Amino acid sequence: MIYFLRGKVHSFGVSYVIIDVNGVGYYVNFCHQDLINLGQEVTLYTYQQFKEDDQLLFGFLERQEMEFFEKLISVKGLGPKTALNMLAHGNYKSLIDAIENGQIEALTRLPGLGAKISKQIILDLKGKLVESETGEKGKLNAELEEAVAGLKALGYKAYEINGILPQLQKLDKQSADKYLKEGLKLLLQRKAG
Repeated sequence: MIYFLRGKVHSFGVSYVIIDVNGVGYYVNFCHQDLINLGQEVTLYTYQQFKEDDQLLFGFLERQEMEFFEKLISVKGLGPKTALNMLAHGNYKSLIDAIENGQIEALTRLPGLGAKISKQIILDLKGKLVESETGEKGKLNAELEEAVAGLKALGYKAYEINGILPQLQKLDKQSADKYLKEGLKLLLQRKAG
């Protein structure tokens, strides 16, 4: 399995880049040609797909984008070329927001995505993206971590909790009970609209 390639941009086209790694040219499916230049030294994180008659490499400038791509292709009916096309037409962070907020219309605006596959993406991935993306858990004090665990135990999803974490972190240090009460208040306000 090839995890990343580090080399110079030899050439590129609309949907690919060729990376020269010590004299070996790797053809990589790639969607951010606007962010690279000929001769530029780059590191591409790669996803390698094996097929009966082919091997394909998909490249990403950021590890988080590659991880998001891997989650996208885990959705039933969504292949790697469609997932790469999604990333070509939308920033992966804005795509994560659209999925976490259930915005089907934002996804259906992307070329090649209909309502059915957009609903499937949201159904399969909602609540599974934000926690790993933000990495907030490591920054929380013990009382706030306890309150977050309490909110999860009450049935709130990671994306809902991560939506109010910045407000809770701005508070002076509180007891776990006070953080929990404030978190519930904020979540109820959001649901009320």
